[in-house]
Amino acid sequence: MSRPLALVVDDEADILDLIRITLGRMNVSAVTALTVTEAKLQLERHRPDLCLTDLSLPDGTGLDLLHYINTHYPDLPVAMITAHGNMESAVAAMKAGAFDFVAKPVDLAALRNLVESALRLRGRAAPSEEREHTGSTPLLGDSPAMQQIRALIAKLARTQAPVFITGESGTGKELAARLIHAQGPRRDGPFVPVNCGAIPHDLVESELFGHKKGSFTGAVADKQGLFQAAAGGTLFLDELADLPLPAQVKLLRAIQEKCIRPVGSAREIPVDVRLISASHRDLAGEVEKGRFRQDLFYRINVIELRLPALRERPEDIRPLADHILQRLVQTTGCAGGQQVYPRLSEKAIAALECYAFPGNVRELENILERATALCEAECIEVEDLYLPANERTETRESSESGAVALAAVDRARWNQVAAARVLGMTPLALRHRLSRLGIDR
Repeated sequence: MSRPLALVVDDEADILDLIRITLGRMNVSAVTALTVTEAKLQLERHRPDLCLTDLSLPDGTGLDLLHYINTHYPDLPVAMITAHGNMESAVAAMKAGAFDFVAKPVDLAALRNLVESALRLRGRAAPSEEREHTGSTPLLGDSPAMQQIRALIAKLARTQAPVFITGESGTGKELAARLIHAQGPRRDGPFVPVNCGAIPHDLVESELFGHKKGSFTGAVADKQGLFQAAAGGTLFLDELADLPLPAQVKLLRAIQEKCIRPVGSAREIPVDVRLISASHRDLAGEVEKGRFRQDLFYRINVIELRLPALRERPEDIRPLADHILQRLVQTTGCAGGQQVYPRLSEKAIAALECYAFPGNVRELENILERATALCEAECIEVEDLYLPANERTETRESSESGAVALAAVDRARWNQVAAARVLGMTPLALRHRLSRLGIDR
């Protein structure tokens, strides 16, 4: 098997030599270019497996080359070489699709980690084989929103850019983070989830960065932090808004310098992690209130992934419910002592589709788990769901909105495309609303 090939683009001969020697020791060949124009020629001649490019070049910028590669060689990972401390350029490059970045003066350990991750990405399995390899569960639902989410996750898995996942509680933020990890080049490394809100404030720094023996009362031995535990993999920081301000300062430095300093230590330790964070709170609002650092928000919010609430995609409730019921039987045995797992009646599904689900998918799981435990028949009816009291209000509101939809299509002489345009919704959403009313024309 031939050696992997990297294209290195920089107008400084010393940098080219340093990177070429480092790659050679990794058994990676290298071709070089001094300009954007020369880099384009090398791309056509050699079809490399990885591109490392400086941001500032004589006849353009690394971003120009990045855009060219994204258009003509979309599967080629591109890493940006930036000036030390120029995080704005690094963030701009990653938003434009760069795989990762390395700062000058080049840290060789960080460079090696970057190259190894990029080459793993380049040689990864096809998506269907990869899901089988990782054993991860996909985000279910055929709604347009979930199709877009899955497509975006596949793209995010190909980059090392920090991802910030937003969405209400129970929408599946950790599942989305696990899928990004499982589909990317770090899938064989650890995935370490952390609920920042569950860590006492006085222990946050010790938990994240570790500590040295004797650094504080109770530190009876050296302790490895969660950053080190996630080395070579992904660190998922959930409920990031709950981090105290002092820990936010240290987290910012860890992200920018790719190093951590354990509590009580005199030196920093390099770390190699992919960072994904999440919060159900509005971080931009927290910044305005002075409870979250603006520079940290800017750094972790390179790419935002918003997960829709369940009430925004009611057409996904039926497949979600069926999957949850099957899983309940597999994990707990036949629910309620039955020989087959129970099914939802059409009225029960309609009631679920009309319910607002403030707890989202997690609440749907709880409702179905309770229903399977209490239902003695093979079919779960509305009364078995024990929906909260606001169900009737939601059902009435849904009926009223259904009546509006029916009137609109009637005026449009059952041209559903025209009626959807009047109502300000997609034709698919309109058809779904009519089907819930029992109308199919």
